Amino acid sequence: MKTRDEPERRCVATRESQPRTGLIRFVVGPESEITPDLAGRLPGRGIWVSAEASALRRAAAKNLFARAAKQSVRVPPDLFERVESALTRRLVELVALARKAGEAVTGFEKTKAALVGGQATLLLQAADGSVRERAELRPPPGENTLVSCLFGHELGLAFGRDNVIHAAVLAGGLSERIRDDALRLSGLRAGMGTTHGETGPERAPGASGVEPGTGMDAGNGRAGEGSREKG
Repeated sequence: MKTRDEPERRCVATRESQPRTGLIRFVVGPESEITPDLAGRLPGRGIWVSAEASALRRAAAKNLFARAAKQSVRVPPDLFERVESALTRRLVELVALARKAGEAVTGFEKTKAALVGGQATLLLQAADGSVRERAELRPPPGENTLVSCLFGHELGLAFGRDNVIHAAVLAGGLSERIRDDALRLSGLRAGMGTTHGETGPERAPGASGVEPGTGMDAGNGRAGEGSREKG
C-alpha cells in the first residue's frame, strides 16, 4: 500500500490535525441536524471529528458541533449508532464491489493462494472466526493490511453468503478505499463499550474492532471453530 500525501483537517474534539482518512466529516443538514458525510460530498461547511468513539461522544456531549458550525444545531441522540451503521454498510458495499470486479476472493484456500502468490493487498478476517484458523494466514506486507473489524455475517453480505471468515482483496482500485473505511470503522468499534481481553476489545456479535496500525485483530469470538471455509 503506497503512502499518500493527504490534506489534513483538525478534529473539533481533540484539536489535533491529521489526514482526512482518519476523520469523519459532518455537515449541518436539513432542520439544522448534524449529518455524517462519509463520502465527503455533501454541501456545506465541513465539521471534522476523529474516527474514534471517544472523540465523537465528546463532540456531541460538549456542544462542539454547534461551536464549529457557529450556529445552533441538533445532534441526533443516536448519532454514534448512525455513523457506525453507515460505515459498516459502506465497507460491506465496497467489498461487494471488489468481489463483482474480480478484485476479491473468499474461502480459506483461495485466500491463502492469493496471499502466497502475492496478489492480495488486504487480508479480511471475521472477528468471530476461529482464532486458530485466522492465525494460519499472514497479512500482506505493509501497514494496516489486516482488516478484522467485520463479523462473519457482515462479510457474508459482501460475498452473498451467510457467513464468511476469510477473504482477500486483490490489487485494484478499491483496496485503498476499503482499507481507509476499515480503519475508520475500527476506530469507532474499538471504543463501543468494549472490555479488553488478551487479544483486544471483545464485542457482542454485530460489532468488532481492530487496533489500527498494529495488525492485531480485536475479535475474540469462537464462531466457526473447526469449520474451515473451502475456497
